Amino acid sequence: MTDIPPPLRLFRRYLKEQRLPVTHQREAIAQLVFSTVGHLSVEEIETTLRQEGNRIGKATIYRTLDLLVRSRLVVEHDFGEGFKRYENRILQDPVHEHLICLECGKVIEFQSWEVQDVQARITARHGFKATRHKLEIYGLCRECLDAGAQLPDDGLTCPIEVV
Repeated sequence: MTDIPPPLRLFRRYLKEQRLPVTHQREAIAQLVFSTVGHLSVEEIETTLRQEGNRIGKATIYRTLDLLVRSRLVVEHDFGEGFKRYENRILQDPVHEHLICLECGKVIEFQSWEVQDVQARITARHGFKATRHKLEIYGLCRECLDAGAQLPDDGLTCPIEVV
């Protein structure tokens, strides 16, 4: 008998608890997400599955990702690219933040105890019990800055000229 990775066992259990079938397609999608460090798009998942010889349609991928997110084994991110990305919650550090490059789309993960301290202070001050938080910082990565990329200047401008 093959050794089934723990995240896949958890997903199987979730499917059974929800009275949903455990299918080859669902397992292939889940295993790909569980074995990847980083943030996958549906397109990247579909491409990788096809390269591995799996012909799984986008609708099945979307439905399976929805199940993975509902099971809380995978987290869904919207980095403002016009599509969502999915990240394995099992492999990642439990609390981490994101830097998102607006030029190349690179996502850099980092941990910050300072952010944790601020969260603890603010929640204590307001008598609030936090369950999670999300910090995403958008800008340009070092490589894009070195290549000469600049942030677009498309914000609001004041119609009154100041002399």
